[in-house]
Amino acid sequence: MNPAHARPPGRLAVVGAGWAGLAAAVEAVDAGWAVTLFDMAGQPGGRARSTAQDGLELDNGQHILIGAYRDTLALMRHVGVAPETVLHRQPLALVPPAGGGLRLPAGPALPAFLRGVLGWRELSWRARLALLGRAARWRLSGFRCPPHWSVERLCAGLPREAFEALIDPLCVAALNTPAHQASAQVLLTVLRDALFGPPGSADLLLPTRPLQQLLPTPALHWLHQQGARWCPGHRVHRLAPQEHGWQVDGEDYDAVVLACSAVEAGRLLADLAPDWSAQALAMDYQPIVTVWLSQPGARWPEAMMALPASPNAATAPAQFGFDLGQLGGPSGTFALVISGAARWVAQGREATVAAVRQQLSQAFADTPWPWNDATASLQAVRTEKRATFACTPGLQRPAPTPLPRLAVAGDHVAGPYPATLEGAVRSGIAAVRHLSSQEGR
Repeated sequence: MNPAHARPPGRLAVVGAGWAGLAAAVEAVDAGWAVTLFDMAGQPGGRARSTAQDGLELDNGQHILIGAYRDTLALMRHVGVAPETVLHRQPLALVPPAGGGLRLPAGPALPAFLRGVLGWRELSWRARLALLGRAARWRLSGFRCPPHWSVERLCAGLPREAFEALIDPLCVAALNTPAHQASAQVLLTVLRDALFGPPGSADLLLPTRPLQQLLPTPALHWLHQQGARWCPGHRVHRLAPQEHGWQVDGEDYDAVVLACSAVEAGRLLADLAPDWSAQALAMDYQPIVTVWLSQPGARWPEAMMALPASPNAATAPAQFGFDLGQLGGPSGTFALVISGAARWVAQGREATVAAVRQQLSQAFADTPWPWNDATASLQAVRTEKRATFACTPGLQRPAPTPLPRLAVAGDHVAGPYPATLEGAVRSGIAAVRHLSSQEGR
């Protein structure tokens, strides 16, 4: 128990063992709570997990961390994971198969961004100077804009080549929402903290181990060592308020953190907080599709590559590709990521895979690393239909504190960030700190 506490804070139920729930559980144990962690799945990790398939340990989608994820990186260290041993760190680079692209050098953010854009030879000087001018205006405005603006509205007047080369891929990568639908304010917040944050904030941190090894398994092991109780395969059915706490499926607790999905939280609070529940259940979502292909002996020039996508992703769906052989995975295995993938979910798996194959063949056609589709085999396809909430302008996300002694955690709760691992971790930490302050501890 934390020696700062005169007595234990009490019993805390954490419902959901995704990254938000794990962060909440670790924070709570550190604060002296006796923690019980529930999850309807048999393993921790939530939407950022790994599962075995045909001899491969595949993530549920290819996740990227960045240097600005300070709370996620601190949590990893706290449970015994050294980020430098499980993440490949490199300065931000948006490099297409044909070469060139944007490469930010190491060092302070503003000079790095200036040098990177000025050295982007594929863009005309007009586009480069316009991009720098627009970034300067955003900085002078404090990275604020009217809440109803879309990213497309924010970038009105910016040369199309600059928008398609930088803003559009960053928007879909960070917000998983097409630019004409995406919140400009949320993107500005991401740009402020990443591209214009402390040195290293924009660095890409690419996992070299399955996601399960980055946090879920080590965090659960740490929680076991601290005496936390783990209840896998347990879907919580009922919450009942008590005079000084809650009952969770008939068991008494002093407080609860709902770190499950918005849909599950909305179900559990339908009768207890109907307005909150209605808001949570009304959220729209954007899917992500990941396609894994194998081509023996193939190797890309970069571990992560920006792929030329067609307008509205009509024929070339994937925005990014990863050479897993360069990231500690099996040689000749590649993950192709389609964000904002509603169009492709509707078209189906067969059409999606065919489009990705054609996209790779065209993207690598005139390079020293041609893609031989005839020898490439399909390894797997995974579709996360509710990968993230649709990050639209003026979106009112559900509050994290709907009821006394109950807090909600997850990347969907009200906050300045889109649905990211860092947003989930921060919400879990904040939920426990709120409950501890409610108890006067």
